[in-house]
Amino acid sequence: MLTVERPADMKALIGQELGVSEWVTVDQATINKFAEATGDHQWIHVDVERAKKEMPDGKTIAHGFLTLSLVAGLGGQTHDILKRSRGINYGSNKVRFTSPVPVDSRVRLRQKLLKVEDIDGGVRLFYENQIEIEGSSRPALVAETIALAYD
Repeated sequence: MLTVERPADMKALIGQELGVSEWVTVDQATINKFAEATGDHQWIHVDVERAKKEMPDGKTIAHGFLTLSLVAGLGGQTHDILKRSRGINYGSNKVRFTSPVPVDSRVRLRQKLLKVEDIDGGVRLFYENQIEIEGSSRPALVAETIALAYD
């Protein structure tokens, strides 16, 4: 894992790949919990029996926003700012769900630092994120996200 002392030290890493997370399995229980949390119970995500008959691979698929939500946790595996008082998810500029994530797929995050801007008390960090699917040449997600890191 890449480590820096302070938020402003991230400036030295602009344009670099920060790292790649460990693989995580997206199982049906995770998909169901996300459906419960968000109220999105579309059958392609939660109806295993119908998916067996009607989905191209016969499997349910993860919600796109579930895939996006993995960026926050998996990002903690790519780099660390040791003397950061707090970090805040600031949003996204561009998000594309480029390939579905079939149930029981293993995914990981590949993260690059695009830009760093000074803010009062810290920095605004712009990341390029790709959620990769094990065994697939096409990522599930490509997203530019923004975070705030304070001294």
